[in-house]
Amino acid sequence: MKYKIARKEALNSEDFLIEIEAPLVAKKFKAGQFLILRVHEKGERIPLTITDCNLEKGLVSLIVKAVGKTTIKLGKLNKGDSVSDIVGPLGNPSEIKNFGNIVCIGGGTGIACLYPIVKALKAVGNHVVTIIGARTKDKLVWEDEIKKICDDMIVTTDDGSYGYKGVVTEPLEEILKSETVNRVIAIGPMIMMKFVAKTTEPYSVKTIVSLNTIMIDGTGMCGGCRVFIDGEMKFTCIDGPEFDGHKVNFNELMNRLDMFKEKEKQAFEHFKRGTK
Repeated sequence: MKYKIARKEALNSEDFLIEIEAPLVAKKFKAGQFLILRVHEKGERIPLTITDCNLEKGLVSLIVKAVGKTTIKLGKLNKGDSVSDIVGPLGNPSEIKNFGNIVCIGGGTGIACLYPIVKALKAVGNHVVTIIGARTKDKLVWEDEIKKICDDMIVTTDDGSYGYKGVVTEPLEEILKSETVNRVIAIGPMIMMKFVAKTTEPYSVKTIVSLNTIMIDGTGMCGGCRVFIDGEMKFTCIDGPEFDGHKVNFNELMNRLDMFKEKEKQAFEHFKRGTK
């Protein structure tokens, strides 16, 4: 079975949106879940968070950063092209109930991943403030879409080219000092989620992070996505992807990711030489 691309849109020089025809996935999807995709039958399996779905048309939306071999290949496809495999939705959905005052934080493509979570949390009566951040203004994605569904939004850029100059933890700390926050949810680069958790810990605010680990089969069999939560080994694909940020061993996880990234970088350089 082939999964046709119904829409593709470049968001900036690295990130793009694709909508894929996958009616069975769209029907079962809940906020916080992901899928695993293969571009072609001999390609690698990559996990991608589902950012939205259209039940009527049977579409799932994905925001992809074209930085590796497979994501670059995916980025070369256009409307009307197809990918060979999609498995999903996978992972446990986000916990959605009326907590009260919530701060949702997104960095990079993690901003778009917040969209279905913010939407679901608002639907059950929460007051949601969203903080989004990127290195520069042009790297921000889905700002307008999320702004429409949250109560307030704060935008940060590292270089000050737009919004608040600084990182997302700075306005977060200001909020924590000035009002009661019942829960924080963070999705983005690992280092960002680590410091969000460090920022909220002194205030004893439950902080949920969505971990984007190395993943192969997505069913808990390969063990590649293992993480240590409060000293106990868990698998991101079946136990997550969301965990209590105060219990995640970020240092161990980031060290493992750095090791894989170096190997991936070497493989990618080989891939680029082979395509010249």
